[in-house]
Amino acid sequence: MGNLRFETEEERKALWHTSSHIMAHAVQRLFPDAKFGIGPAIDNGFYYDIDLEHRFTEEDLLSIEKEMAAIVKEDIPLVCKEMPRDAALQYMKDRGESYKVELINDLPEDARITFYEQGDFVDLCAGPHLRSTGGIKAIKLMSVAGAYWRGSEKNKMLQRIYGITFPQKSMLDEYIQKLEEAKRRDHRKIGKEMDLFAIMDEGPGFPFFLPRGMIIRNELEAFWRKAHVERGYDEIKTPLILNEELWHTSGHWDHYKENMYFTKIDDMDYAIKPMNCPGSLLAYKRKMYSYRDFPMRVAELGQVHRHELSGALHGLMRVRTFTQDDAHIYMLPEQTKDELKGVIEFIGYIYGVFGFNYHIELSTRPENSMGTAEEWAIAEQSLKEAMDELKMPYKVNEGDGAFYGPKLDFHLEDSIGRTWQCGTIQLDFQMPQRFDISYVGPDGEKHRPSMIHRTIFGSMERFIGILIEHFEGKFPLWLAPTQVKLLTVTEKFNDFAQGLKEQLTAGGFRVEMDGRNEKIGYKIREARNARDAYIIVIGEKEMESGMFPVRSSKEGELDPMPLADLIHRLRREIDEKAY
Repeated sequence: MGNLRFETEEERKALWHTSSHIMAHAVQRLFPDAKFGIGPAIDNGFYYDIDLEHRFTEEDLLSIEKEMAAIVKEDIPLVCKEMPRDAALQYMKDRGESYKVELINDLPEDARITFYEQGDFVDLCAGPHLRSTGGIKAIKLMSVAGAYWRGSEKNKMLQRIYGITFPQKSMLDEYIQKLEEAKRRDHRKIGKEMDLFAIMDEGPGFPFFLPRGMIIRNELEAFWRKAHVERGYDEIKTPLILNEELWHTSGHWDHYKENMYFTKIDDMDYAIKPMNCPGSLLAYKRKMYSYRDFPMRVAELGQVHRHELSGALHGLMRVRTFTQDDAHIYMLPEQTKDELKGVIEFIGYIYGVFGFNYHIELSTRPENSMGTAEEWAIAEQSLKEAMDELKMPYKVNEGDGAFYGPKLDFHLEDSIGRTWQCGTIQLDFQMPQRFDISYVGPDGEKHRPSMIHRTIFGSMERFIGILIEHFEGKFPLWLAPTQVKLLTVTEKFNDFAQGLKEQLTAGGFRVEMDGRNEKIGYKIREARNARDAYIIVIGEKEMESGMFPVRSSKEGELDPMPLADLIHRLRREIDEKAY
């Protein structure tokens, strides 16, 4: 692969994977005692996990960047060498690379073991890479974080250096600019300024939704419920805690136990649910259905708990409890394709309301899957045919499906070009078998229904976090916690403003009034910081003329307008869900 290509994902991964080796090589030159874990390319750049007593500082990162630039200038070839297992183990033992020895020991017996050498630096690696270290024109090491070896809290904490490189300096400048924009939109910062949610020390990863945040959440849930009723869904609610045996039946015990929380009730073992599907299946099993009852579309806003490492927690984006906007569709096998197409179109409608573009990825059978190869092939083919018939493009992610079935993942693109995986559709032949669910067919015999799992928002918490960053806190009016903020120049206009507030509130709008004895400039700054959708300043002129100067959080200053025109504008914007 050439040095300067940066057009496809494969080419970017090759450049960033090579860059991780260059960074490790630089660390080896500057810190000879360093031992190396893994160093993959990731979605935005690369990282390397390093075992070193010395704690890396900002100054160290600058030194490593400088040494990386020297290695790039040397244009060292990367040479791939294959070795038998015993020779590979001895090779790494001789170099004192204990982490690489562990990795080799865990490889399958028939695995091809390859190393990439660049000068005096050697790494256990399957590639791909650039031909040499030359051609990289911009290097930036972003940060250092702690990372447990192989992601387990039982292992040693290593230092993970994140970095990014580009074949042109202008690309790095653009990337840094986007990072600054992302920092400005950080949902944790805006959420605090708007007083939407809080993460307390008493509950790391367990978010508190505050009154203004609950307005957004309740509006989203009301919209979600209405859209589901219109599409023939029924809604259920299943318990948070269910007996441990259920999770053995579902397969979560064997495939997901390390992510779950457990408790005891009446000396029996229970689990706090990490997923809603087993509860939905129990609800299905309470009675026998006929083939005439299908399809059955059953939705649930179900709270789940999943264990995340403390270092991975991030505001609303990565939490330990969240609400999935789940649905499970039970259907006759011949209804599967039409139901899949209906869900795909439904998800597209929901995302369109927020102005999101998105792309779809098809994830196929993973290594730790349940079921037969034939069942997986049928399920994967059904997903492909549904997408093809809708003429929707998709990318295939080999081996990234759920343990019980292949899936379609929907990746949203936000207003600054970042992508977020939210919605998912999973076709499942395993759970209906494991829970032995059935229906009576036209022949009077019992048959097994097919099952779809799907989410649209994915996680209510995460989706709200994405919306905060996408809109920079300036929500569409139907979601805005405060739709109109009335600010009085002095307290003598409070009675008049109170009358306006009552009229607007009676019209169904969320209105707040700030009649405090504070300078008007201070009150305006506060309202802007809170991203109140429309701000109206009321003084002598406004009270006498009945014409109100309106400031929109999105459009800035508008021409003064009478109250009737303002109400008409607000109503239209809410009804159209304009964004």
